[in-house]
Amino acid sequence: MQQKLSIVIPAYNEEKTITLILDKIRAVKLIQGIEKEVIIVNDASLDHTEKAINEYQQAYPALRIAYFKHESNQGKGAALHTGIKQASGDFLIIQDADLEYDPDEYNILLKPVVSGRADVVYGSRFMGGKPHRILFFWHSIGNKFLTLLSNALTNLNLTDMETCYKLFKREHIQSLNLREKRFGFEPEVTAKIARIPNIRIYEVGISYYGRTYQEGKKITWKDGFRAIYCILKYNTFAR
Repeated sequence: MQQKLSIVIPAYNEEKTITLILDKIRAVKLIQGIEKEVIIVNDASLDHTEKAINEYQQAYPALRIAYFKHESNQGKGAALHTGIKQASGDFLIIQDADLEYDPDEYNILLKPVVSGRADVVYGSRFMGGKPHRILFFWHSIGNKFLTLLSNALTNLNLTDMETCYKLFKREHIQSLNLREKRFGFEPEVTAKIARIPNIRIYEVGISYYGRTYQEGKKITWKDGFRAIYCILKYNTFAR
């Protein structure tokens, strides 16, 4: 039976980029003939994100797209919860609706899983020789601090806990009781996936085409403090 990759896309006010990222997903050919299932969750966008998605579905019916919409804005984590529940693939990857991460690199993350070596693969922006846009110094320091704190409590040695590109075997990610509705998703899912007995977590280098705030970047310093709280909460208080 043909294997399938579920691509979960949370979208909030991404009318300018959603069709571009779908073009990239449609163009990529996955290893071993793995099929694609795209799950888009519109988190109550205020722009024309929904119109862009509907028009794309009509223009390219061969790309399997399942579309869901929140009636009120609940946050990226909540959109991911909705998408994860709806996934039916053998594997699941998270894809932001912007252009910061390149779907052409799905196969880099898939290889350790399909070869039978990994159950989870993180795509690190801080390792390997892929291109990385140079942006915010304090963001990079914050990311490294959060990863270090997370590693100290999970006993992992990740270089990029906060990365968007996380690929899971579907049964593992769907087995987790995920609660964080906003940007606390990353430390929560890392803490909980690390506690699955005998889980095999790998990391591979990926490229990163970051956005500025003028270009639509949404995460702020407040989300960094929330991430610290979530690392402590899901690694110590919630045990």
